[in-house]
Amino acid sequence: MASLLRPTMRLCFAAPSKRLLSTSSPAAASVFAPLARKPVQSAFVRDALPAMRVAPFHASARRPILPPLPQKIEGTVNQPAPVPDPVPAHGSYHWSFERVVAASLIPLTVAPFAAGSLNPVLDATLCSLLLIHSHIGFEAMIIDYFPAKRVPIVRRSLMWILKGFTLAVAVALYQFETNDVGLTEAIKRVWTA
Repeated sequence: MASLLRPTMRLCFAAPSKRLLSTSSPAAASVFAPLARKPVQSAFVRDALPAMRVAPFHASARRPILPPLPQKIEGTVNQPAPVPDPVPAHGSYHWSFERVVAASLIPLTVAPFAAGSLNPVLDATLCSLLLIHSHIGFEAMIIDYFPAKRVPIVRRSLMWILKGFTLAVAVALYQFETNDVGLTEAIKRVWTA
């Protein structure tokens, strides 16, 4: 058993080369100084040292995957950032509406399954609130990740795509509710299948 562990132990506790100690920072030399007394015992460990030398002290340039978005500087350093006019529809009312929609989804999701009766009005309300909740969430992601000042065309395009998908899903849910079994009944059938 001890013979199986020796190569691994040699790899873990191998001494750094003299070149590493001479080219490294003084802090690195002080860390590796106690290990420098023990010679490297195998070719595998000696070949692994360049990789071990690069990894702890790696400081490469940052290379982003995509190029940066177009930048435009407005004003000077001493000018404050413009503060938009307060609009309650985009501020507190919008925030409150989002929270009411999210909170009302909880009882509307549980009620059809707990009560055992299927009400088309309750089902339609659940579908509507799910659609509004999803639309608000995707709209918030577009607003966060695609700023209007940096990529106005992309943001406008994504907003129109979102509106188109929301309308298509609304029509599909309406057709499913009126011409088929409805959302909650479909979930019940899938759950018990």
